[in-house]
Amino acid sequence: TASIVTVNPVDINTVGIYTVTYNVVDGAGNNAVQVTRTVNVTPDVTIPVITLIGSPTVNIELGNSYTDAGATALDNIDGDITASIVTANPVDVNTVGTYNVTYNVVDAAGNAAAQVTRTVNVTPDVTIPVITLTGSAAVNLELGSPYTDAGATALDNIDGDITASIVTVNPVDINTVGSYTVTYNVSDAAGNAAVQVSR
Repeated sequence: TASIVTVNPVDINTVGIYTVTYNVVDGAGNNAVQVTRTVNVTPDVTIPVITLIGSPTVNIELGNSYTDAGATALDNIDGDITASIVTANPVDVNTVGTYNVTYNVVDAAGNAAAQVTRTVNVTPDVTIPVITLTGSAAVNLELGSPYTDAGATALDNIDGDITASIVTVNPVDINTVGSYTVTYNVSDAAGNAAVQVSR
């Protein structure tokens, strides 16, 4: 076996039919009957495979940012072809709706992968803003002394700082002894009302 002479012309990068031959001569100079093997190199017809990174369904609240997690692509011949993926991302974070992000790729032989899709649901804004009291929650004031309310601030996940929209009800009568409750309320642009805060 160690004396076999193998002729192997197979070119795996070129489509064709190749014949591998095996010959051997024994110590007395007798030639064996040549043996051959036929190798068919066929065109690449295997499609690449796209794999999603992350969840196939994503829910985000209106106005929040959306960063797509992407996908990877592997081909039997070309290997990692992730960089060749064509992504169509129509997600509009400012419009409620269901969006399909699609991923496509083609290998060097022109074989297209099965398209992969991620569903992104942009849901209405349902997060309430948060009011934060400025200063103390209880104030003691002597009859007749001036009272300037310290106010409050309000932040919303979508609208940001909405302090200017706070509605303050201040019934404090500095000329009448008693306990008074100052209230602060606000709603965001989507109509979500904050939990009322009071002093």
